[in-house]
Amino acid sequence: MTARKIRTTLIVFENTLPASKLNAFRGAMVEKVGRQHTTFHNHTEEGFLYAYPLIQYKRVGGKLSLFCIGDGVDEIHHFFSMKNWSVNVQGELLHLKVDKLDLKSFTLNVWDKKFHYQITNWLALNAENYKKYKKLESEDDKIAMLEKMLTGNILSFAKGIEWQIEKTIEVKILEIRAAKLIRYKGVPLMAFDVHFSSNVFLPNYLGLGKSASHGYGVVREINNSKDKQS
Repeated sequence: MTARKIRTTLIVFENTLPASKLNAFRGAMVEKVGRQHTTFHNHTEEGFLYAYPLIQYKRVGGKLSLFCIGDGVDEIHHFFSMKNWSVNVQGELLHLKVDKLDLKSFTLNVWDKKFHYQITNWLALNAENYKKYKKLESEDDKIAMLEKMLTGNILSFAKGIEWQIEKTIEVKILEIRAAKLIRYKGVPLMAFDVHFSSNVFLPNYLGLGKSASHGYGVVREINNSKDKQS
């Protein structure tokens, strides 16, 4: 299957919240809809569900946002069908109000042309790979490693939406715009802001890499980028 049709929904709320509380917002949404709706949190009674997140929690222009893809577009109705949209974020009651609702349909494909993207706060490397990355002396070797990781992230996304890619994926990192060390759940990780090109079409606001559901690794197409992403 070369092409895959997919639906996405971007919901931007009027409400603002610091980036440090985005995970708490995710937890509040899970408690609101009920843990039986696993698409909201990717956990089961047995533990973490290693699957691509179809509902992702983000900040767009500083505003709390949800990005839903595939089955996540249907699952989000479990929240919006509620009469009360208030959520409790660490003791703060937020009355959520929708500022923007953007529904789109895409045909995902591997093309003969290149698309240019930026990806922000991309957690490309786990703790083990981060140690290997630090040991590399050549910048070319470091970029090659990141390109391999990004290709793997795209393939993981494709698998998560049941898109079987039959063509060769091409990924080229054109510029590392920023790289900062953060602590994620107590573990030191590198968060990258990268400009890259690929022959794979990717929807705006898609999350790639580790913790894509928590607002990391947000992709925007550069040529069509009009809104600011925070």
